[in-house]
Amino acid sequence: MDSAATFLGRLPLGRGWTLDGARGLLTKLRTYLPAEQIQMVRRAYDFGAEAHSGQTRMSGERYISHPIAVASILADLNLDYQSIAAAILHDVIEDTPTAKEQIVEEFGEEVAELVDGVSKLDQIQFKSKAEAQAESLRKMMLAMARDIRVILLKLADRLHNMRTLGAMPVEKRRRIARETLEIYAPIANRLGINDIRLELEDLGFRNLYPKRYQVIERSLKEASGGQKRVIKRISAKFQKTLLEQHILAEVTGREKHIYSVYLKMRRKELPLDEIVDVYGFRIVVDDVDQCYRVLGQIHRMFRPMLGRFKDYIAIPRLNGYQSLHTTLVGPKGMPLEVQIRTRHMDNFANSGIAAHWLYKTDQSEEAAPQKRAREWLSKVVDFNSDTNSEEFLENVKIDLFPDKVYVFTPRGDILRLPRGSTPIDFAYAVHTDIGDRCVGATVDRRRVPLRSILKNGQTVSINTRKGAHPSPAWLNFVVTAKARSAIRHYLKNLRASQAVRMGLRLLENALAELDTKIRKVPTEKMDELLSALELADEDKLYEEIGMGHQLAPLIARRLVTTGEEQEPDPQDNGRQHGELSIAGTEGMFVNFGKCCYPVPGDAVMGYLSTGRGLVVHRHECGNLAEFRKQPDKWINVSWQDNITTLFTVAIKVEALDKVGVLASVAARISDANSNIEHVEVVDSDGDASSLSFMIKVKNAEHLRRVIKQIDSMPDAILVERVCA
Repeated sequence: MDSAATFLGRLPLGRGWTLDGARGLLTKLRTYLPAEQIQMVRRAYDFGAEAHSGQTRMSGERYISHPIAVASILADLNLDYQSIAAAILHDVIEDTPTAKEQIVEEFGEEVAELVDGVSKLDQIQFKSKAEAQAESLRKMMLAMARDIRVILLKLADRLHNMRTLGAMPVEKRRRIARETLEIYAPIANRLGINDIRLELEDLGFRNLYPKRYQVIERSLKEASGGQKRVIKRISAKFQKTLLEQHILAEVTGREKHIYSVYLKMRRKELPLDEIVDVYGFRIVVDDVDQCYRVLGQIHRMFRPMLGRFKDYIAIPRLNGYQSLHTTLVGPKGMPLEVQIRTRHMDNFANSGIAAHWLYKTDQSEEAAPQKRAREWLSKVVDFNSDTNSEEFLENVKIDLFPDKVYVFTPRGDILRLPRGSTPIDFAYAVHTDIGDRCVGATVDRRRVPLRSILKNGQTVSINTRKGAHPSPAWLNFVVTAKARSAIRHYLKNLRASQAVRMGLRLLENALAELDTKIRKVPTEKMDELLSALELADEDKLYEEIGMGHQLAPLIARRLVTTGEEQEPDPQDNGRQHGELSIAGTEGMFVNFGKCCYPVPGDAVMGYLSTGRGLVVHRHECGNLAEFRKQPDKWINVSWQDNITTLFTVAIKVEALDKVGVLASVAARISDANSNIEHVEVVDSDGDASSLSFMIKVKNAEHLRRVIKQIDSMPDAILVERVCA
């Protein structure tokens, strides 16, 4: 029996039927690929059809029809034969017993890498479906950074899946539609592939919110008849005026897309009829000079609306999109939205990075959308460092929705940032080192707080200092993925180094109780322990102890015993009797209980909390009853002498409910040289008020002075320290 590919080769063109859609694909390929490359695609069809033999889609179609449809979408973009072959084979690793090595052997490394780049990670076990989806996206994005064709293949795959989503159960349809709107349509937009983006958005919206989709679709259809007449009349008027000025232009009415209408309704908080009554036009000319001439002519014809002009030619969008946008007041006050661009800009507006293949862009000089895509992908790769899958997904999502603001560096360079960006976001956009060492910012020659929101057109200068480092508080207001990722990376490294220092101190204390020191532990004994715990080196051991994952007393016994491992003495339950001296400056691995707020001078104990390190509590803390169930995690701690750090403590004040009582209490606290961090009126019954204060003190003696100052007020009823 002849192979499917040979059979297809003999099919006469023009028949009214297809075999799994392959005949239509073959017709497209013959328009731009040479015969020897088509032969490679035919072999891929043979291989894929055999691998998927017996498999069907939920719609009942033979499974091979899906890869053929994906390949056909890419053929519309004139992609190379390796991409077409990879599209036909893109599910064989994931859904059949075929190994990547087989594809390498049959079709080469390049095709195999493309196929592997879009394959999910089904063979790995994940904690949740969300983690699996996030890790699959991470794998795809990293593959994109190596070869940008991976994302074109994935977008085509998602587009055909969305076109055939009706066979899926409702819940699965909604989940896939939401993922499409949150990830894949924004990626298509970020890469400038407008045609695919618009179809993904409308299909995603239809499956996620079918009733809303139907309402808008019906409204657009009802308005289409009258709109066509208006658009035809105004287009003719534009055309006539431009011809009189010897400008050859192509004027068309822009089609409204349902999801775009929905987003505009939400963004501008307008009813549907006001959105539908807006008319869109696109004017395409030969060169940039004519774009600005056209703008002047149409502004003479119809009055422009203030604040509705955007010059994306001078300052392109992040994805490389270029055009002039203006909104005019048309006949009877109707808004006319007009886009003006060159033919080259129009081509790239629709195809983005795919125009590199579709319009045969010169390979030696990378096109602007292609270059911007690679810059973005290199930034995405930076997100990958030291982040888990879900953090990576969060960073990518943040970066995919950049409602932009344009600001200037002191040298006049333009930086595009998401709306809501702060000077910290700006600093990290310039360079990671600038962000890490940022200590202040100047906007339009005025010092501003680092959490200030930047506005269009501002000039931003960053002040840095050697030795400065990011603050954890910055995570509360930065909006760019790069800033968030860099700050988290720094804090994770800081957390690890502080855990190492704390773990070393804890182990030293535990070994001191056994009358030895770390330097006296035999190297072979340490190596044996590290091997047993599967740790790379001593620093990793100290980090595990500091984070509370390993207990210092038990590790100490394993390091000094001569046998395999000695169980702790039941008489002391592994409790460590030596004291750890603390100063309050140890970093994030010495924490002070938020239940009892210990301060120097209090009798305290330490509890090793997994992941948090050492948590210090007062002896009077109500939570100690629970901690006593795990005596092996107790650590005796004491305060160092002459501590200068300030500590937070909670106090409760009950006072007569009079005008100005809160101000009076605050004044007494200030008189005692204490600062207020937070205040809250807990209760008020008309006669008395209960006030809660979080204040800063040096030690227990300082706290007693503050309480005494407040208690001496005539209106004070009760002043006490709060403890769980």
